[in-house]
Amino acid sequence: MGGVNVAKIKVKDNEEFDHALRRFKKECQKSGIISDIRRHEYYEKPSVRRKKKLLAAQRKQNKRGRF
Repeated sequence: MGGVNVAKIKVKDNEEFDHALRRFKKECQKSGIISDIRRHEYYEKPSVRRKKKLLAAQRKQNKRGRF
């Protein structure tokens, strides 16, 4: 759980800043940095976390059962 996520890109010669920024954002998205930041944006009590996990599992189970 406590790994360090680092997104790196090398800016190519004559590459526009917007293109490099877009590649960097995509790399951050792939490595999960953005979702991790959103998850740690505010403190969530363990009971609330368990409840969310249970509801997600129930939704997943209901989705599987529906054909």
